[in-house]
Amino acid sequence: MTTLLTPPPGITVRPATLDDADAVCALMNEIDLLEIGRADTSLTEVEADLKHPEVDLERDSWLVFHGGRLVGYGLLWDDSGHERIDMDQYTLPDQQQPSAYLFDVMEARAVERAALNGASRAVVHMHLNITPTTDLDALRARGWSPVRRYNVLTRPLSPAADPVPAPPPGVRLRACTAEEDRRRAHALLQASFADHFDFQPRTYEQWSDDIDGDRADWSLVWIAEVDGVGDAAVVRTHNNRSSSGWIGNLGVLREARGRGLGGHLLRHAFGHYAALGRDRIGLGVDTDNSSGALALYEGHGMTLDFAVDTWELTLPVPA
Repeated sequence: MTTLLTPPPGITVRPATLDDADAVCALMNEIDLLEIGRADTSLTEVEADLKHPEVDLERDSWLVFHGGRLVGYGLLWDDSGHERIDMDQYTLPDQQQPSAYLFDVMEARAVERAALNGASRAVVHMHLNITPTTDLDALRARGWSPVRRYNVLTRPLSPAADPVPAPPPGVRLRACTAEEDRRRAHALLQASFADHFDFQPRTYEQWSDDIDGDRADWSLVWIAEVDGVGDAAVVRTHNNRSSSGWIGNLGVLREARGRGLGGHLLRHAFGHYAALGRDRIGLGVDTDNSSGALALYEGHGMTLDFAVDTWELTLPVPA
């Protein structure tokens, strides 16, 4: 593989700043329109990414311009503290040469970050729509391959069809408006997702930064307490997407599964968002999830909107 660390002719590149969030959001929505037929990226999501605590914007972000037009964006971060490095790369489909350059510099930076962690290799992950603007043949030629698929599911909502359900006997829900409950929600999610693919442990402070906790609406995060078990499940939702309400995480402790808690939390979110006036809600799910999450969601009327693959590249760290 030839590494181009000098931009192609006519291309200029610079790091992103928080002031670029609007322009980045516009580019990502332009790509959304091509890939899924609608703009689906919110400004708050982009701002949270640019403020990610494991991102050094000067070294881990790239804006690519062609003739003054923003045509590409890259962001790289390191949640693992070891070999696992994550990246997002977005390039318009008529910009394959800038795309190749962006992959070159991002892959080189991934190796550098893994080396700083003392790892002998960089295992880089990136999420792509299954029909992306990225040239998949060129991606495979670079050594990337898909390793996991996630379905984005959606469901229509209405106040008549989706009333807020009464909790089952012995179950109580509470919103996470208090700091103590926010920390409890974090602990429940860490425990319930610990055996899932690609899980990366996060401290409460890291997790709060990841989800932009200072600006989160914590009244949209609910914990289920069960008689004889205690706090056993949590659902984290947010209402900042233009196209739908969104369920970010739904976790049930292993010892509390099979009691209908996941289904109740799901219906609670449906009813709450219908009452807020939302006509649609969505979530993402690992299609190989061993906990039965996909069947749970489909059994509650959620259907496929689009799908995303996790792509992986393994690169050696020079000795």
